[in-house]
Amino acid sequence: MTTRTPAERPAAVVVGGGLAGITAALRLAEADHRVTLLETRPRLGGLAFSFRRGDLTVDNGQHVYLRCCTAYRGLIDRLGAGRLVDLQPRLDVPVLGVDAAGRRTFGRLRRAGLPVPLHLAASLASYPHLGPADRLRVVRAALALKALDLADPALDGLSFGEWLRRHGQTPATVAALWDLVGVATLNATAEQTSLALAAMVFKTGLLSDPGASDIGMANVPLGEIHHDAALAELERAGVQVRLRTRAVELKPAERHAVRLDDGELLTADTVVLAGAQDAAAALLPPGSIPAQHRLAELGTAPILNVHVVYDRRLLRRPFFAALGSPVQWVFDRTAHSGLAVPGAQYLALSQSAVQDEIDLPVAELRSRYLPELARLIPGAREARVLDFFVTRERTATFDPAPGTAALRPAARTDVPGLLLAGSWTATGWPATMESAVRSGHAAADAALAGSGRRLPADRGDGRWPR
Repeated sequence: MTTRTPAERPAAVVVGGGLAGITAALRLAEADHRVTLLETRPRLGGLAFSFRRGDLTVDNGQHVYLRCCTAYRGLIDRLGAGRLVDLQPRLDVPVLGVDAAGRRTFGRLRRAGLPVPLHLAASLASYPHLGPADRLRVVRAALALKALDLADPALDGLSFGEWLRRHGQTPATVAALWDLVGVATLNATAEQTSLALAAMVFKTGLLSDPGASDIGMANVPLGEIHHDAALAELERAGVQVRLRTRAVELKPAERHAVRLDDGELLTADTVVLAGAQDAAAALLPPGSIPAQHRLAELGTAPILNVHVVYDRRLLRRPFFAALGSPVQWVFDRTAHSGLAVPGAQYLALSQSAVQDEIDLPVAELRSRYLPELARLIPGAREARVLDFFVTRERTATFDPAPGTAALRPAARTDVPGLLLAGSWTATGWPATMESAVRSGHAAADAALAGSGRRLPADRGDGRWPR
């Protein structure tokens, strides 16, 4: 085998150090490229990161994945971080409902070891948040959803909420099941969501394989995986990682030129724009993709996270979902955060599709959510709050509204050697960690194919190619 000198190896610049950029950079480095990864922040991981607050290590938000997220799981394996995550052996979601009088009802959504759709039948039959007639309605809609063809472009023009109404769903079924799952995964209510994306989520997560919806999450702060482990693997692969470095201009040519904010010019055979949708759009040369002017129509949606430290242990489960309350999902982050106060507990609330709350003052959020936690968790009424703070991602995801598919660009552009990556690109998935990793693979594949390189075997499941 002939070994190429550094000067003979193709050069690649990846702009953006989130999961898409990490994936693309590793893939290109494995294909013998000289890769430089640029990230404006002081750390890798994009919008799935950790920071310090006194003695606490805080994740900016509660990021989970499912067993069907094979590309993200493949990245975890590639980073050697398998021991840093936990995956449920079987889906089990505690769901706590509370009515206006404060009466609490506890149920679970969990699967049995049976084939689809029987794996959820027993759980649904005993689900206390829906009556018998509504449970039958859910079954009929699920079967109709399973029959949809995800390749049908007409699905993107209809809202999921409209489709649910046409299939007999009531406000109760939407609140207790469809939005319970959909808001958390799509960052939008059924009324605001493209049927194409909603169908993809429910068909893949709940109606494909019995174990597809089993929930996984990090058992350490996200930064240990998405920054520490990723940085170590990138450097081991020979990638030059430059943090606190911003690309401000891209000049396409036979050898592309990327100008940095300090005036330095990097030249490369391949450039992957793997940042957020607005950052990538600002660097795209005119005429790079079809209907480029429409990229601005791809909106964004926020996620709010509320963090509360109590002086005592209140929650015995790792997480639960709430109904009949502004609270959506509550996670116990005590062990992950390094909380040093004996007997105390740190709870994090993950609140999606909260356009009306994302800019509220902390004091107003405190007065809204602490009483709600006291309704849901009676022990919270007597507990003392040691700390309360919020983290806000105003542009956490793209807006999954009907018509979104036409606005999401492919990895390959019309400029040779220029690729796009990011959860907002045309992966077919909503804006998740899985979508980000898949986009990084798509960009690397397009770059290698464009240069005539042989692509690794694709096993068809999105995992790291061999």
